Amino acid sequence: MARKLTHILLAATLLGTPMVTPLSAQTLGTAQTASPAMLVADDITVTRDRVLTARGNVEAFQGNTRLRAAAIRYDEKTGALVITGPITIQDGDDVVIVADQAELSRDLQNGLLTGARMVLNQQLQLAAVEMNRVGGRYTQLYKTAVTSCHVCDDGRPPLWQIRARRVVHDKQERQLYFDDAQFRIGNVPVFYLPRLRLPDPTLKRASGFMIPSLNSDTQLGTGIKVPYFIKIGDHRDLTLTPYLTSRTRTLEFRYRQAFRTGRISFEGALSDDDLQVGDTRGYLFGTGRFDLRRDFVLTFDIEATTDDAYLTDYSYSDKDRLDSAIEIARVRRDAYVSFSYTNFRSLRVSEDNDTIPTNVFDATFEKRFFPRAMGGELRFGANAHAHYRSSDVDTDINLDGIADGRDVQRVNVQAEWLRSWTLTGGVRAEASLGVEADAINVAQDSVFTSSDAGLTPQAQLTLRYPLVRHGGDGTTQLLEPILQVGYVGGSDLIVPNEESTRVEFDEGNLLSLSHFPRPDRRERGLAAAYGVNWSRFDPAGWEARLTFGQVVRRNNEPDFSETSGLSGTTSDFLLAGQWKTRNGLALTGRTVFNEKFDVAKAELRGDWIGKRMTMGGSYAWLGQDLAEDRALAVSELTLAGTYDLNRNWTASANWRYDLVDDRSAYAGAGLTYYNECVSAKFSVSRRYSSSTSVEPSTNLGFTVSLRGFSVSQGTEKYVRSCGKRAK
Repeated sequence: MARKLTHILLAATLLGTPMVTPLSAQTLGTAQTASPAMLVADDITVTRDRVLTARGNVEAFQGNTRLRAAAIRYDEKTGALVITGPITIQDGDDVVIVADQAELSRDLQNGLLTGARMVLNQQLQLAAVEMNRVGGRYTQLYKTAVTSCHVCDDGRPPLWQIRARRVVHDKQERQLYFDDAQFRIGNVPVFYLPRLRLPDPTLKRASGFMIPSLNSDTQLGTGIKVPYFIKIGDHRDLTLTPYLTSRTRTLEFRYRQAFRTGRISFEGALSDDDLQVGDTRGYLFGTGRFDLRRDFVLTFDIEATTDDAYLTDYSYSDKDRLDSAIEIARVRRDAYVSFSYTNFRSLRVSEDNDTIPTNVFDATFEKRFFPRAMGGELRFGANAHAHYRSSDVDTDINLDGIADGRDVQRVNVQAEWLRSWTLTGGVRAEASLGVEADAINVAQDSVFTSSDAGLTPQAQLTLRYPLVRHGGDGTTQLLEPILQVGYVGGSDLIVPNEESTRVEFDEGNLLSLSHFPRPDRRERGLAAAYGVNWSRFDPAGWEARLTFGQVVRRNNEPDFSETSGLSGTTSDFLLAGQWKTRNGLALTGRTVFNEKFDVAKAELRGDWIGKRMTMGGSYAWLGQDLAEDRALAVSELTLAGTYDLNRNWTASANWRYDLVDDRSAYAGAGLTYYNECVSAKFSVSRRYSSSTSVEPSTNLGFTVSLRGFSVSQGTEKYVRSCGKRAK
């Protein structure tokens, strides 16, 4: 140790860089810093003419640069370092240089290296006959081969490489400049570029071309997409993607900008195609979010298209109803306030945008208190709602049962007190008292010609008796019978059913006093709900839950449809369950059925995540119900999954099947290849649905990307082996 320290001090003295011993460094803390340049070696000698030679475990340090070599010869007169390899230079966290021989300046920032190889961000390798370091910023490599593929020692070429007469790496701008670049697959030249600029792997954003993709569609033809990314500034960028085929000329775009208090993002496209000759087609989707004063948040989204079929023709979106909205809201622990406007546009052939509510306004306020005198919780809320149709007709011309131009405005105010107790024997009691005031105005309807208002008092008491059992094998079971008795007073308002035409009955609203989704309709009179919750948690890693319940009421509610499960004075039985296992399997289902076991609605969802395969599927059944605009029953099966064929290949598929029509609605499959230096994806999809504006179509897609020229490039599991090739 003493000899090593002597060598360090001798080298530091010769280099003219004052330094402190380790003990002094600990004592002084940060008062003194390490020297600009430092040399460490097992053996150091100095001649009379001030030439230093270091041998054995030689290391040199200068700032963030660290050098390791077999030997170093330093001439104080010239200030040059002659280094004998093997040489390794660590330049910061992202650059590693390996060379056979080198001549560098004392600060290691300038000089010449031979037989050199540079690795950027542990991804991109640049091997050169000769390398020049200039000013610590530029590195020039001559007769260079560049690749991110694993290079084997047996002489086999990498999967791809770029050969260039010269490559310049700008460390400050994090760019690579190629002269006389030749792209090769294996050893086969594919194309030549006299000049080429690419970002190095540490650069997140830089202007330039992105990964192209090939697409073939039965409606649009075969073409190519070539994205070009434009860095407008540190907080803005624009991506332009020309898409050219024999049948369309399309320009896709995406604009993003970040602000001090928010961000916006817009994407869209403009097309001139043969599907609608003479029309310029396009779409625009956008989102934004901004933090305002006093904890308010502004959010908006825009969804617009020139025609009903454009999004489907170009596979941009599967949405058949577009919504553009803006909202200002504030969420606090005990208060909530929101103001919003939403514009809807339907792309469905069966819906006319002039006769459906397309402009919707909402304002909501909620506040809660915890009074000590009476205990429990007090809640106050208010909601104002209005929706408008574009039509001015006050009669039902299109024969859908609704006045074509009906407009509705509604105001609701409510106050509620809630409290809970634990009774003798462990019974849990929950009670609430409340009153709601409703006022609804209907305009442009020849049937409902006036407004109406009313008060709705309500009260309920819920009893729960949770029973817990712990098994000797470590299992835990919970059985919880539930009974609720409630009363809702007042009388129905003479207004149309505008907002509560679709009712869901599930475990989430089993104990609701009104199962209507909006307050334009209310269940009134005396009612009761009963049910039971059961859960089991097994130490083996699986768990199960089950909910069963039913609602009974004194009065029949005519606005419930037959398949809602709530029609009549006695509802259908509700059954919902979930099962999860430790190996990634999860099943969730719910259904409503009557005493004859006739099922009105049912859904089942299953997911499994394994080591090599993931799979998900769902089944939905909705019975025929004209009140819900369903002339035929709906029975649909959906499946999707991926499978890792090996560490490089992944297959995927998805399928949607209509069991009522006995035909596929959509099918798709894909095959993806990954390794450390390339990724390729092939996909094929078929859309079978058709309408007056949408035709069935088949789409093929192919994308290849070279890894190593951007950040976050996969994991080591994709690295190929250099083992013997099969004969």
